Amino acid sequence: MTTIVVVKKNGYAAIAADTLTKWGTVKESAVYIANHSKILTVGRNYLAVAGGAAFKAILNDHFSRRGTPAHFRTAAEVFQTWNALHRALKEGYYLQPTEDKEDPLESSRMDVLIANSHGIFGAAADRTVQEFVKYYAFGSGADYALGLMYGIYDDPQRSAEDIARLAVEAAADFDDGTGLPVMSHAVKLRS
Repeated sequence: MTTIVVVKKNGYAAIAADTLTKWGTVKESAVYIANHSKILTVGRNYLAVAGGAAFKAILNDHFSRRGTPAHFRTAAEVFQTWNALHRALKEGYYLQPTEDKEDPLESSRMDVLIANSHGIFGAAADRTVQEFVKYYAFGSGADYALGLMYGIYDDPQRSAEDIARLAVEAAADFDDGTGLPVMSHAVKLRS
């Protein structure tokens, strides 16, 4: 339960996420949880995680290891990085990769959005990787966030980070798995 978004506009890439964690019906808001950010910094990349709360610690641990591939400049690089991560998730972090026996691929059990100076990307649980042109969202409040971004993206007064933050705020108003405050970052795109 979460809402994470990425936006690319006017030479900037932005990423935003809510800060609510839920365990069943129990809400753990940022008021009670010190490590509430769902956005990780990996080198000069921002990664926002939608999935189990343990994935923040796993990704931090995995990408902090010397020699771990962490390349996020193109969709192909993200895929290669994510494929290596999936192997590590199974071997080092004891991931249960099976969701449904009909799935064509094992699941990494998380969806991640990435923002950096090269653009905005998404890596889905089945390791589908996409590079987005304008914006995207994952999580339980994604439909609300996408609708908000669709409605205001062309407003010349709105920056990429403004749009990202407002999208998560809209999701927090309507989705019971999304909660404030919003965390966000923006990075200038390479020409």
